[in-house]
Amino acid sequence: MNKKYLLIYFLCLTIPLFLGLLVWQSNRYLDLNNDIIRLEQTQKEWIESNKKLVASIAENSSAERIDNIAKNELLLQKAAPEYFLQVKIVGGMGHEY
Repeated sequence: MNKKYLLIYFLCLTIPLFLGLLVWQSNRYLDLNNDIIRLEQTQKEWIESNKKLVASIAENSSAERIDNIAKNELLLQKAAPEYFLQVKIVGGMGHEY
């Protein structure tokens, strides 16, 4: 008779514990799922920001823009050909004759 009551007590204690663990695990899953959604959104924002930065770099480093700044803002002019000096290296090493 005592073994029968012991089994009933055991079941009465373990079933609520299992249900409590199930609820805890479900809440944990939902929290992790929300973190994943938040991180994916942050990743999308970083990717968009990166695309804008790459486009800005391409725009700011274009030859036309640099030429325009040199001429209009810095008042620079292209050097005349007579100001160029060409050096010819014979033999490829620079010290052999």
